[in-house]
Amino acid sequence: MRLFESIIDANHRAVAGDASAGLHPAEFADALPVVALTCIDPRLNAFFPNALALPAEEFIWLRNAGNIITSTLSSTLRSLALACAVKGGREIAIIGHSDCQIAKTTTTVLLDKLKALGIDRSRLPDNLNEFFGTFGSERQNIIKACDFVRNSPLIGPKIPVHGLLLDVETGKLDWIVNGYDTLQAQAAPGLPGNVAPPKFGGHLESLGAFKDFAMGEMKFPEMKIGEAAKQIGNKLSQEATQIGAKIEQKIAPTMESVEQVIGQVAQFAEKNWPKPPPIRVPPSPLPPMKKKTPPPPIRPGTDFRRD
Repeated sequence: MRLFESIIDANHRAVAGDASAGLHPAEFADALPVVALTCIDPRLNAFFPNALALPAEEFIWLRNAGNIITSTLSSTLRSLALACAVKGGREIAIIGHSDCQIAKTTTTVLLDKLKALGIDRSRLPDNLNEFFGTFGSERQNIIKACDFVRNSPLIGPKIPVHGLLLDVETGKLDWIVNGYDTLQAQAAPGLPGNVAPPKFGGHLESLGAFKDFAMGEMKFPEMKIGEAAKQIGNKLSQEATQIGAKIEQKIAPTMESVEQVIGQVAQFAEKNWPKPPPIRVPPSPLPPMKKKTPPPPIRPGTDFRRD
């Protein structure tokens, strides 16, 4: 088993009462140390790193209110990136917990608490939910944080990013996001979200000065974007015409052969197949004409008078 597979297995056995449940960190030296982001809740002090069965020196512990990550380039992600680059972190775990007070704090309650500290609403950002990253579901918060970490340009593409939820009553860990599966899915070709960028072949050569553009130097090419687009369009149109001609050359002989076979079958059928006798349908006799009785004449009423 891999590191976090063994951690979850040992945790569940320990919670179930297995006194022999544990982990041999030496067997997972290539996956250590672990970088973990948890909440600042003091109740977690008694659980980590014990709940993971890891020694303290193999556990790089980062904390913020609600284990919240707000973007792929947030300050928390900067700390995660440095923990991996400088401290040698091999795997990342975002660990939420049950009964999180951040999840229970609505925007109205938060404003009241900030006001009690002397902080006026006019000095706060317009979108409080976005700024503070407040959430209503611990699980969704973990999933969102893992997505930010996995898609951050600051985190190496080979580092698994796991999402766990700790029950503060029992110490049991639930695996919300399996970082191994996510990493494997992203590496697999042909899956949604892993579409390879289009290959332009030699079209970039037609861009002229654009191919020498250097982002760091911020020197923009002299060629106009409209001219470059027109050149690429003309090049693609020429290639499409050439491909269409090649396809037509390959299909034309086949179509001619099919037409010849159809003609030969029609000639053979005309000469050899028996023709059915003509079907004659006798005309049906017309029904006899019935004489219609003319309606009675319209007579004026008794009060009719002539002027």
